Amino acid sequence: MFAYAAVELVGTAAGETVEPKKIMPRAINSVIARIAIFYVGSVILLALLLPYSAFKASESPFVTFFSKVGFYGAGDLMNIVVLTAALSSLNAGLYATGRVMHSIAINGSGPKFTARMSKNGVPYGGILLAAVICLCGVALNAFNPGQAFEIVLSVAALGIIAGWGTIVLCQLRLHKMAKAGIMRRPRFRMPLAPYSGYLTLAFLFAVLVVMAFDKPIGTWTVASLIVIVPALIAGWYSIRKRVMTIARERMGYTGPFPAIANPPVQPSERSHSQNP
Repeated sequence: MFAYAAVELVGTAAGETVEPKKIMPRAINSVIARIAIFYVGSVILLALLLPYSAFKASESPFVTFFSKVGFYGAGDLMNIVVLTAALSSLNAGLYATGRVMHSIAINGSGPKFTARMSKNGVPYGGILLAAVICLCGVALNAFNPGQAFEIVLSVAALGIIAGWGTIVLCQLRLHKMAKAGIMRRPRFRMPLAPYSGYLTLAFLFAVLVVMAFDKPIGTWTVASLIVIVPALIAGWYSIRKRVMTIARERMGYTGPFPAIANPPVQPSERSHSQNP
């Protein structure tokens, strides 16, 4: 699950493209192709070269393979690869989190500080907040180094499931509104919608169930939903009025650097449109 995280950043990047209708289909298809080649392809290759009994849970399968062929420096090489991948993942996370925090702040459901942007369009408020939260991982590793990685992995997986589930629900909502004639579906569409969306939600729920049986960390992570879900619901109802008011006034405007949106409707314009 964690290996496929961040593919949703393609959608986040849509807000900064000049022509998303042309760029997004190409970007999405290229991401799928890269996953098929570099991840699925490498797993299939390892499975074909060595029997499953040769691999160990405590050792990278690539290290195992290179050791079998006589390259005993594979451990150091893979450490460099993992470190590079971790830095890349952190960079992508800061990129997405900064923009998401900026978006929810200007929509009234996030801290006002995270709405701040630089002259070049960098949401430094959200990036700084995300960077500070990342330091919690350092503290966790200091107090519980043996299980720190597994804890972060489980929490991240829960966030990934929530994020992907929300995206699918939004797509299903768009499909429903399009059928009602309220909105127009884009040309680049999800295959077999809406049934593929329902299947995706079922798969994500199944992953959540499997996590619950991964004792003890996975079990506690899923159990935390008992507290998280009611807290999110209570939080939504506490800011719902403000968010809906801002949404009506902005009419989809995404901030000072919109890709496809309308500017905020001024009060004078609203009153003029209401008085013929």
